[in-house]
Amino acid sequence: MLQSIFTINENVKIAKDVMKINLSGDTSHITKSGQFVNIKIDGLFLRRPISVCDVEGNILTLIYKIVGEGTEKMANMPEGTKLDILTGLGNGYDLSLSGDKPLLVGGGVGVPPMYYLCRLLVKEGKKPSVILGFNSKDDVFYEEEFKKLSGDVRVATADGSYGIKGFVTDALEAIDYTHFYSCGPEPMLKALSDKTITSGQLSFEERMGCGFGACMGCSCKTKYGNKRICKDGPVLIKEEIIW
Repeated sequence: MLQSIFTINENVKIAKDVMKINLSGDTSHITKSGQFVNIKIDGLFLRRPISVCDVEGNILTLIYKIVGEGTEKMANMPEGTKLDILTGLGNGYDLSLSGDKPLLVGGGVGVPPMYYLCRLLVKEGKKPSVILGFNSKDDVFYEEEFKKLSGDVRVATADGSYGIKGFVTDALEAIDYTHFYSCGPEPMLKALSDKTITSGQLSFEERMGCGFGACMGCSCKTKYGNKRICKDGPVLIKEEIIW
């Protein structure tokens, strides 16, 4: 874990209540896709955990949804704003388990970490399939970015206003995959765990206190005892989770 100061280069809206923020700073402790950062917001006690969407050199890209006071303040921050950020948090995804045809599934704000993962897998010569799940057409983002990386990208919307009508599990048909990676709300992760035919890795979205394992506020039951989502996770293996 590293605490450092980042500078906002860009902070723009890309979908309904969804923002993309691009920052410059020390990214050396971000070593795996699936890790997250914890951002200090002036005037608020708890930091805000945000998944890493992408990192190249000293440039960090995050995508976040405006859901409360903290993210509302972030959305109004102009270029040049300095942010105190903890980086290198979380265990991240294990790419060695992917096989040749990994499946990547993201739901809502669980989509961003899939992008960096997809880019790394393609760089290794793998051929990932991607499923992106949203509530409606207005919520869809990063479809084109994923299409530049993968030839098989499917979008599902719960109301059927765009792409496949239904949930991410409704888009699984006829996809041949060797291992799956996912991030999203817990009901989506459980449905995936039940329906997928291979092992996989699931990244949990949890409210966090400290973000680095000290407070035990974000634990999850597993076959090996309680695990802290911020420290032992957020990525857990399908077979170890007790739902």
